Amino acid sequence: MILGHQRQINFLKKILDSGKIPHAFLFSGQEKLGKRKIALEFSSWILKEPPISHPDFLLVEPKGETIQIDQIREINHHLSLTPFRSKYKIVILDSAHLMTIQAQNCFLKTLEEPKGNSIIILITPFSELLLSTILSRCQEIKFFPLKRKEIEDFLKNKKIKNKEKILEVCQGRPGVLFEILKDPKKLKEIEKIEKTLENFPQMAIFQKFNYLKSVNFDQFLEVLISYFQKKIFSKEHSRAVKILKLAQNLQILCLTSKVDRRMALELLSLEI
Repeated sequence: MILGHQRQINFLKKILDSGKIPHAFLFSGQEKLGKRKIALEFSSWILKEPPISHPDFLLVEPKGETIQIDQIREINHHLSLTPFRSKYKIVILDSAHLMTIQAQNCFLKTLEEPKGNSIIILITPFSELLLSTILSRCQEIKFFPLKRKEIEDFLKNKKIKNKEKILEVCQGRPGVLFEILKDPKKLKEIEKIEKTLENFPQMAIFQKFNYLKSVNFDQFLEVLISYFQKKIFSKEHSRAVKILKLAQNLQILCLTSKVDRRMALELLSLEI
């Protein structure tokens, strides 16, 4: 289901009703806001049936850590075909920021020379990693965290424990909420990491390094960023801002270059 983002949904409905659908969209905003769900829903409106397994629909995701040029060629081939059952051919390019530079340059040609009734939806939390020439050719729709009340209202009649903690952890991100509702252990994992982060300033360097050997890099970094985002509004403001910037820079560095992730986390831990 889709939670929130009514303004963006209404905007997409108006575009659909106008009959003038742009060739390319960019759904931007931090991770786990529901951008992909809405992209799939929008595709279903256009195709007038569920997109998955539809012959006129293609979902492209990273192979490993990148989206490669052969995947862009697959997009070009898909869009070159005549629509089979719909008026449009649709492609969703998820995690578009993970396109290699070669893939981005190839994809740019796709945007410059649109084929027939084709619609492409790029999804990314890091639009700054895309070529400016790609950005300029897309209709951008920005997504933001939901207001606390939207999630409170959704949880009101649900018989679950730790509602306050869930609201705190979600920080307006429906994706995090649904992960916790699907697997309650997720909340315990997050709480465990947050507890460790609270103790980090008192831990010896070897203790920090030993702990980091056992963590999942992506999960730890995600929780760390969320943790210090909350600290911005506390007495630890200046420290939180400094660590948050370092963590966000590390996140982008890991997406754009091959770095030793564990070593990078160890260096970051020295600042906590």
